[in-house]
Amino acid sequence: MDMLHFFLKLEAAALTTTVALAATVGIEAGALNRSSSLDTAFPEGGRTLVYCSEGAPAGFDIAQRGSSTDYTAVGGTIFNPLVQFKRGSSTTLEPALAERWDISPDGRVYTFILRHGVKFHTTPWFTPSREFNAEDVVFTFKRMLDPNVPFRKAYPTGFPDVESFGFDNIGKVEAVGPAPSYTVRFTLKAPSAPFLSSLAVPTASIYSAEYADQLLKASKAPEINQKPIGTGPFIFEKYVKDATITFKGNPDYWKPEEVQLSKLVFAITPDAKVRVQKIKKNECQVMIAPPLESIAELKANPQLQVVGGKNKDFTMSFLRYNVKHPPLGDVRVRRALDMVIDKKAIIDSVYFGHAQAAVAPLPPLQWAYDKSLKDAPRDFKKARTLLAQAGYPKGFSIALWAPPGARPYNPNARLTAEFIQADWKKIGVHAKIVSYEWAEFLKRAWRGEHDAVLMGASGVNDPDIWLGGFISCRSMHSGNFSQWCYKPFDDLIQQAVHTLNRKKRTALYLKAQKIFKDQQPYTALAYPISYTVLNKNVTGFKTYMFGTTVFYGVGLKQ
Repeated sequence: MDMLHFFLKLEAAALTTTVALAATVGIEAGALNRSSSLDTAFPEGGRTLVYCSEGAPAGFDIAQRGSSTDYTAVGGTIFNPLVQFKRGSSTTLEPALAERWDISPDGRVYTFILRHGVKFHTTPWFTPSREFNAEDVVFTFKRMLDPNVPFRKAYPTGFPDVESFGFDNIGKVEAVGPAPSYTVRFTLKAPSAPFLSSLAVPTASIYSAEYADQLLKASKAPEINQKPIGTGPFIFEKYVKDATITFKGNPDYWKPEEVQLSKLVFAITPDAKVRVQKIKKNECQVMIAPPLESIAELKANPQLQVVGGKNKDFTMSFLRYNVKHPPLGDVRVRRALDMVIDKKAIIDSVYFGHAQAAVAPLPPLQWAYDKSLKDAPRDFKKARTLLAQAGYPKGFSIALWAPPGARPYNPNARLTAEFIQADWKKIGVHAKIVSYEWAEFLKRAWRGEHDAVLMGASGVNDPDIWLGGFISCRSMHSGNFSQWCYKPFDDLIQQAVHTLNRKKRTALYLKAQKIFKDQQPYTALAYPISYTVLNKNVTGFKTYMFGTTVFYGVGLKQ
């Protein structure tokens, strides 16, 4: 198999400081039901779709963000990456802003031929004077990788996914040929098996270098996080903080058949039961993370469609132990905490049976999943013995963090925490449940303030991200909420990411998973089954990788 064909078959690789967002003027009463002045740009006429979002984005600078909420609100609407996964597929890469690409025989040089005729958004705050080209790709990645880039100095922020997705392995990114160039070359420091699929993640979305330069000259660099400009199917109009986000369909989109809506509105609705009431009343036409106890009722409603139910989205829920906080640095303590958690009770009561108990640090559909791994039997006596051996015969106190609201990977983190709290109490471990508003929760978790934290991941489809991006030494400042860096494990991950042969990579990941299970840096809780609820008039909806809900190609019957 030639190198290009190999990479085209790769499966996908899938928050930081929150910057305050300026609230804008609210949507006028009844505006959601009126036709847009741009309706004439769309042959179907004016069509407004309202999406009941489970949360507010932490910002609109997607390069900073890593949650599914941000990916949906920003990555899948406003921006495009160079390559993307086809909607409804977890394995097929297709061109996006890059029309085609070539990979050198040694796997280190990637050359992309860019699409001509792509326009950045025109808004009241920016009018582009040129089309998208290689200059924009170079700016996008240099901003993430080089702290000395002028824009980065003017707007200093972190990019945690750089390490998770291996972008720190980029040695050079450059435009090829005279300006304006439509060829861009990446030279890697070392071969990277998941690199091409990593370029499909929302973090790799392409920004306008011209817009960044305009902001820099006006001393308004932080506005890139408040007034985003991309090439995507929808143009950002306004954000009413914690209430609504309004987009209009992009009449100049480079793939015009995929813009079927004249207006797209996110109605931020954290309460899942309220989302259900809204979709029943047609106040919104799409919602995610419905209450799992309501699935049968929703399926029976003739006005609705329920999509999902087969766990094809690589979703996982887990409990991270911060090994830098004593006594969690002691593996005996982690083993004791892990072995008393009643996963079946959590799946029955939190997921209403719509999940599978998790064992490995990979979901079962992942190609390197180790199906031989087993959980230790629930044994309270042995757990108390382990705590005594670690110097805690009477137990200890711990802060157990639970994110607010319903997440795609956990419909009720508070209830999950209460089950764990009750199990730990039986071995003398007293857990105080802690929660914050979502953006604050993420900010504090990234700073490592937690002892143990309930988190999860959706749509991550390469073992390097599950293992290297979440619990390796390279991800200590990104996705590694366990702060666990263990050389025997890390050596295997490092070797695997530079190995291009799938069979050899799998063997390395199987060894790494056995070390994970022995060292228990986190407890794998559940592999959930995800659902999306649609009004019956919604057309063209397909699931997408990375836990993202995307609206390109989505329309409404009239």
